[in-house]
Amino acid sequence: MTPLNLAILISGRGSNMEALLKAAAAPDYPAKPVLVLANRPDAKGLETAMDAGIPALAIDHKPYGKDREAFERAMDEALTEAGTEIIALAGFMRVLTPWFVNKWQGRMINIHPSLLPKYKGLDTHQRAIDAGDAEAGATVHWVSPGVDDGEIIQQASLPILPGDTADSLAARLLPIEHQLYPDALAKACAAIKARR
Repeated sequence: MTPLNLAILISGRGSNMEALLKAAAAPDYPAKPVLVLANRPDAKGLETAMDAGIPALAIDHKPYGKDREAFERAMDEALTEAGTEIIALAGFMRVLTPWFVNKWQGRMINIHPSLLPKYKGLDTHQRAIDAGDAEAGATVHWVSPGVDDGEIIQQASLPILPGDTADSLAARLLPIEHQLYPDALAKACAAIKARR
């Protein structure tokens, strides 16, 4: 089975990106990283990608000002040039326009730190604690035009402990995310291949 060409979009250190790169190093993994792209030139994950021998590129969103689509068209060009077949968002901190989402619909996934459909958007851990939830978790979903709104691929959960803070919960959830995302990406690749 030929692996799909994978591009990973990041904004920072990219710990979920690292988990995906590690999984993709296995010879039978269904995705092969062809590009790591960041919207911030200082994103630490770019260095990590280059150290792993993966082409890494920064396209700074700032020079584009409020023209988000122009920034995304530059991204799209780089993604297309790299032969991208599936995109994984890994801490990419930009809301994507409908133009970009529609262009890559059914070929772009995201990991979100809550048990969707609960707590879309930001401050998910604090919101789960404030609501008195018994558990929190992470969700990998297809990206759709609505924020954190796409069809769920896979979820993982953990209990919220007495005394948990947003930071302690996030720290305990991270290793779970690092297992969840590679599994869910493999499922997404299978879904794309099944549609072909």
